[in-house]
Amino acid sequence: MVETISEIIEKVIPYYKKKGGPEAEHTIVYDSSSETLEPIYFFILDLMNDLGLAPEKLVDNFTTSPGSGHFSELMGKATAMQQQGSKLMADMGLISRSVLSIVYDLKEFKIRLQSYDDLNSKDKNKGEAARLSLKQIWMDKVDIIKQQSSIKAMALGQAGFQTLIDAFLSSKDEKDVNKLDLNDRVKRILLPRIHEFNVWVKQSEKELRKRYEMERTYLKSQVNSLKLYSRWAKPYLRAAQQLEMKETGREAALVKTFNTILLELSLLGKNKLNVKNSALAGDLPSDFQKLKTKRDYYSCILVDFNFRGIPQRAMQQSHYVFGGRAEITFRAYVLNQDELKKIDKELEKSDVGDVLNLIEGTTESLEQLQEEINFFLEEKDKEEKKEKSKDDSNPFLALIGYYDKKEKTEKKPESKKDENKPLRKDDWIEKNHIRPLAASKAEKTAFKLFDIYKKAHGMPSYT
Repeated sequence: MVETISEIIEKVIPYYKKKGGPEAEHTIVYDSSSETLEPIYFFILDLMNDLGLAPEKLVDNFTTSPGSGHFSELMGKATAMQQQGSKLMADMGLISRSVLSIVYDLKEFKIRLQSYDDLNSKDKNKGEAARLSLKQIWMDKVDIIKQQSSIKAMALGQAGFQTLIDAFLSSKDEKDVNKLDLNDRVKRILLPRIHEFNVWVKQSEKELRKRYEMERTYLKSQVNSLKLYSRWAKPYLRAAQQLEMKETGREAALVKTFNTILLELSLLGKNKLNVKNSALAGDLPSDFQKLKTKRDYYSCILVDFNFRGIPQRAMQQSHYVFGGRAEITFRAYVLNQDELKKIDKELEKSDVGDVLNLIEGTTESLEQLQEEINFFLEEKDKEEKKEKSKDDSNPFLALIGYYDKKEKTEKKPESKKDENKPLRKDDWIEKNHIRPLAASKAEKTAFKLFDIYKKAHGMPSYT
């Protein structure tokens, strides 16, 4: 069963978990099958904005009876959204497999290029190891094409050439060949092979680096295409999610063949408590004018709408209007900024945040490869930064204060440990002054919303 916002607040916030309910609660029931429900919602929405609460919608669920015409039209729209979304998701799957293939190719290229990089290393042992590795590749991939006249075939299959492989591996150039104690026949075969190998090393490195850059460019293109398809798919997935009905179970108000719709809406408005102004107004001790609070407190109003309506097609229009019974509940809470963040995280975990989870899931298929993708796409930027950092060693730059410039540092994302930390308890000032004042303001605002709505609709004043 999906939890309501008030249930989430009273479950995860220690203060209200102990208190067991809001600061204040008022309920209005308005029943009129001839009048539409939209004016009720927008009247309260505009009233909350006028009071500076800046409301945001947290819940928007609906359920309509399967036998109604409204159901068939909604399901037709939902099916169209689902089909278009699934088509785009299938295209994203093809691109994802392409990205996967490119990443593995780039890894192979990177391993091969490492040998070329080590060949020019200042470390003689590393350079010699790289040369031997490249010679093995040349014998296995290039020289083997000559078949019986290849180095391996002659050394292993013909008499008099047993030393050919060892001589080839130990020689760097033609001069080294001439220094070896070998007969002339072996030298005549070895000299052109050494020359061919040295030419192959230079040409193959250029070709491999060119292919590596082309693959990197293609990877960037495919990743951008994936992002584009993801952006295209999100509206369809979001619309399909929003057109899904909420499970009602044994809800007695929903009869299969009746023309009925049930709506659930929740608005949360908040007003920040200004400690300095409250102290100047005498609501807090005068010493609080210079008080620096550790966190902000808000007077929050939660408005829950429960509509039971009758869908009626507007004359010569393609949309429906709803008249029926509306139950509106105003609840007053006091929440600080840490508690508001905690509630947001709980909403993401619950069914209320299902739409966000669905949209984020469109790119989760590449999550495990994200580090490799970023490595290859950002590689060139890192090289450019290294080249720029070399200029930092210039002593003349210090004369003009170059090194005094501070580099911008990126903010570290919040770790999971920080997210799971328990909420910090109120200190003495927050508990005895700030929260009670914010609670008083929240109670007055909740009653004001309730009372203005009743008077505007000709209902008896609340006492």
